Amino acid sequence: MSRPEASPKSYARGREPEASVALALLATMRRDLLALLRRPGAAFNSLAFFALVITLFPIGISPDPELLATIAPGLLWVAALLAALLSLDGMFRDDFADGTLEQLLLAAQPLPLMALAKVAVHWLTTGLPLALMAPVLGVMLSLPPGSYAVLVLSLALGSATLSVIGAIGAALTVGLSRGGVLLSLLVLPLYVPVLIFGAGAVQAAIAGTSVAAHLALLGALLAVSLVFAPWAIAASLRISLNG
Repeated sequence: MSRPEASPKSYARGREPEASVALALLATMRRDLLALLRRPGAAFNSLAFFALVITLFPIGISPDPELLATIAPGLLWVAALLAALLSLDGMFRDDFADGTLEQLLLAAQPLPLMALAKVAVHWLTTGLPLALMAPVLGVMLSLPPGSYAVLVLSLALGSATLSVIGAIGAALTVGLSRGGVLLSLLVLPLYVPVLIFGAGAVQAAIAGTSVAAHLALLGALLAVSLVFAPWAIAASLRISLNG
């Protein structure tokens, strides 16, 4: 006897949960992007801080091109790290204030994926602009032109990891009235490996050696953080909201 074929409706029912999760992710990202477009100052502050720090260093230290080129990789990465840290405190705070986080906890969609959508918006509006802006500021620090591509790629990979890891601290401190200092103390030690490999990649590009190992390690850190951090973010949000 021939086996009965599955009807198209049964296939559609099987795809409905996946489609609903995808639509919820897109809706969350769209909502957060529209909210940032209405208040562009939140993203602009990080970029302005990044530009100001890089602009002031040649004035305060020395205009010597050789000295600036020597410190440029570490300086650019430290400034980008601090600029990304500056915007972390507001990642979940507005949603906490208006009750959106409570709705996310009660929604049918997985909370780790919904939190990851908010992290993606943070990277798109903070980490990626920092990476694209870095070569312009690298000119001010006499950074060799051959290292610009590595600088952008390393900052793009590293800033994504900073956003994912930083979201854990932002979720833990979202219920605190002055959680910015505690947030910095929580996440800065976790940022150190990203800083080391990111600055090392740019230094290797300046020296003319292989940058593959540094970029591979940055990619590995991003992959590991994407696997485990969403669950930690979800657990931290539950702790902050439920006590």
